[in-house]
Amino acid sequence: MKKHILMIACMALMLAACGNPSKMAKLADMVETECTPEVLEAVNGKIAANYTVEFPAKYFISEAVLELTPVMVYAGGEVAGPVLTLQGDKVMDNNNVISYKNGGKASKAVVFDYKPGMEKAVLELRAVVYNASKTKKFEYPVDYKLADGTNCTYMLVKLEGTPSMEADNYQKVIRETKESQVLYTINQSNVRNNQLKTEQIKEFQQWLKDANNHERRTIVSNDIIAYASPDGSENLNSKLSANRAKSAENAFVKVISKKAEVKDIPLNVSQISEDWEGFQELVEASDIQDKELILRVLSMYSDPVVREREIKNMSAVFKTLADEVLPALRRARFIANVDYKNWTDEELTKLINDNINELDEEALLYGATLFDKESQKVEIYKAAAKNYNSSRAYNNLAAISLKNNKADEAKGYLAKMNDKTASYYNNMAVAAMQEGNYDAAAENLAKAGDLKEAKENMGALLILKGDYKGAVATLNGANSFNEALANILTNNLTKASSILAPAKCSCKSYLKAIIAARQGNNSQAKELLEVAKKDEALAKRAANDIEFAKL
Repeated sequence: MKKHILMIACMALMLAACGNPSKMAKLADMVETECTPEVLEAVNGKIAANYTVEFPAKYFISEAVLELTPVMVYAGGEVAGPVLTLQGDKVMDNNNVISYKNGGKASKAVVFDYKPGMEKAVLELRAVVYNASKTKKFEYPVDYKLADGTNCTYMLVKLEGTPSMEADNYQKVIRETKESQVLYTINQSNVRNNQLKTEQIKEFQQWLKDANNHERRTIVSNDIIAYASPDGSENLNSKLSANRAKSAENAFVKVISKKAEVKDIPLNVSQISEDWEGFQELVEASDIQDKELILRVLSMYSDPVVREREIKNMSAVFKTLADEVLPALRRARFIANVDYKNWTDEELTKLINDNINELDEEALLYGATLFDKESQKVEIYKAAAKNYNSSRAYNNLAAISLKNNKADEAKGYLAKMNDKTASYYNNMAVAAMQEGNYDAAAENLAKAGDLKEAKENMGALLILKGDYKGAVATLNGANSFNEALANILTNNLTKASSILAPAKCSCKSYLKAIIAARQGNNSQAKELLEVAKKDEALAKRAANDIEFAKL
């Protein structure tokens, strides 16, 4: 140790004695270097590092100029970074000064554009020293190794995108209702015979009869709702509506149900003492003078007594209400609730095969989901698009095209959509992703809102751009390859392992191998790599992947 110190001291004296910059090159081992990180990592297509060079005292000649060049050396060649120029304390220039007496440090950040092959690379620092006038040049005999490179794990991100399908609104059971009513005279609760002979009642009776005999219709229940108009006292109206409910029920059972030949159907009877809701609807639909004033009273006061008083105070208006609105509110409504049994899956499948053009839009959109072959789905969606100009059908055709990486074809279908839905913007984004236009993809995804597929696609873009924490948050719960990758990139290996636990495919086995390697379980990593290497591209990648350097 003493001998080594003595040798350095002697060399330093020799440097000082002669002031020859060439001696700095000969004593290159005296210089120390550091680099952060020690293993380079590519993020968003860039490889960033920060290196520091430390010079001991009595090393840096006062009349010397030193140029340091970081160079990325890889199989495809080499790329030089920006030069860091340092000078001795007697050089008259504007570079960073290193003291001869005390030595010193210098640091510099460098960024390289990633190029294929840099995943197996070395970042070197090359040094050249000059005299003060830069008329003499002396290259250092060795290059300083700064870091190994490059971790490119983020590049495993799946960027083909997840297209989204539009759902159908097909109902296997459709609820239908049919309604009629009888009117009462003021302050009366008996159902008049003429009210049971109106065309409206006759039509209602026939509809009930037809529904009861229809093979696809089932009468679920009948409702009776009796009302009193909102004029008069609340106590009177309460009794009046109750009596009207009883008389309406009696008329329905003895006349309407009997003529319709319907029996044993649940009958629900209720009453509303003062029909303020119906009152408001009729006023809104009328052309009564000062109707806005009436509506304002209804919105300002919730107490029925106050409402009635304020409206009656408008004497001219109240007479019109009494003649044109209030009589229509003295009523009992009859409502039939019927379930219509729509086409079964078997019936739909047969109709699609035999007579597809007879089906409506919803039946076609649902029917497409009953077929396994993609070509069959395409034909059904095309029928919906042709017959109904269905935006949802065009969207789903685009989604199928995107699954087959046919971005141009997908954009052709999307251009025909009249409704620009969340799925439209998501699928436009997927097309842009497949074309490598990630900025356009991000713009469209911003318009897709909280759509599940849009979040998955945004998560992929966040990984690509180096926002790994943002990707973890966006992909949370997706249980996808990209969610596992995002957790690996944030070193949340436990979460990534839970997502990948049941997976046995090549691509997910590759991620599991990375986790095992990071945890030091080399034997498991090797086993998982054997599964992953069934994919030729992954086998080639693994050969140069720094994640597996210790294997």
